[in-house]
Amino acid sequence: MTVLPENFPYPLMALAKTDSTNRYLNDWCNGHPDAVEELTTVCAEYQTAGKGQRGNSWEAADGKNLLFSFVLYPAFLEAGQQFILSQVISLGIKEALDNLVEGISIKWPNDIYWREKKICGILIENDLQGRYLNRSIAGVGLNVNQEVFHSDAPNPVSLKQITGQDYDRYELLADILTRIHDYYVRLRTENPVRFRPNISVRYAEALFRRDGWHLYTDSHGTFRARIVCVESDGRFVLEDEEKNLRHYLFKEVQYVV
Repeated sequence: MTVLPENFPYPLMALAKTDSTNRYLNDWCNGHPDAVEELTTVCAEYQTAGKGQRGNSWEAADGKNLLFSFVLYPAFLEAGQQFILSQVISLGIKEALDNLVEGISIKWPNDIYWREKKICGILIENDLQGRYLNRSIAGVGLNVNQEVFHSDAPNPVSLKQITGQDYDRYELLADILTRIHDYYVRLRTENPVRFRPNISVRYAEALFRRDGWHLYTDSHGTFRARIVCVESDGRFVLEDEEKNLRHYLFKEVQYVV
């Protein structure tokens, strides 16, 4: 991404290299208060310290993938409602990828999978003002044109590996941001009693391993369970083989992949 595209639909900064697009955008917002528009996006050809959930690193070959962060100001959402941002962001990315390949799902809370392999990671960092969200910066690592992965990550995959084709990364980025923006505008403007349950239903239908019994692990060990639902605060509800309901917050349970 050395040449910026003409007429990109959102404010865009393209970097050859940075440690973290989330960190760069956060610093930019702090240094330009009240001057950074929503959906302002920073993308990088390469990250030296890209991070994902649980502090994991994100492997991405130089110039092959989409590494980007964008900013929102969801002051209409209370802190306890922040999971719906995760839902609309992951749905926007999933639906953009659905246009390119079959088999895309959302692995709770917001990883994007193709079949049993991880194609995209999302890290959302929220700042609060009182009991409301003030600023949210979402960082995304999406494997696009990378052909070989060298890290010890167990299951990465790219669009190029799936289809054998190369993709225009800016075109894909514009599609993703437009879909997220559309969801976000509706979240801000439509009746929450009607719209937010609709988002929850779409998210539930998109879940990785949403049907059948699968292995999970928590602080007590490994067990088999099926997904019951994801509650509005992001709590993951499973039913184990003894018909016990298990409720988990983020980081309290993991899929066995």
